[in-house]
Amino acid sequence: MPDPRWLTEEEARAWRGYRRLFLLLNRQIARDLARDSGLSEADYDVLSALSESPGSEMRLTELARHMRWSKSRLSHHLTRMEQRGLVTRRDVPTDARGSTIALTTTGVSIIQQAAPPHVASVRRHFIDLLTPEQVAAFAELSWHVVDHLLETESD
Repeated sequence: MPDPRWLTEEEARAWRGYRRLFLLLNRQIARDLARDSGLSEADYDVLSALSESPGSEMRLTELARHMRWSKSRLSHHLTRMEQRGLVTRRDVPTDARGSTIALTTTGVSIIQQAAPPHVASVRRHFIDLLTPEQVAAFAELSWHVVDHLLETESD
């Protein structure tokens, strides 16, 4: 096994900074989201994914793939969301094992109410702390890594 390519001091600083940013920012945004709307991050992710889809619905398999969750994990979460009246699950007539997840009227209302304070939190704790140039650089480097990871995922 070859010797590892240890991180330089600056590379290690960047990696540790990213890890702290990821943990602290996600915790703060989740805390604000729960306080402002009563939603978990997972609830918001499901509701926003559905609200951005044609007809405000998606196949369960597509939603699971989008969220990077197993179908089983998503199905359990959706059951809890169904009990709260946020989503509904319908069988697909042409696929006995398939189902479509759709926003309910309540789900639409909840995501519409949750989005403005959520965006304000994202601005307050992230976007507005950066210059426009830093936002552009962050977007560029983030999507560069995301594209690589998505390519790697399909290998």
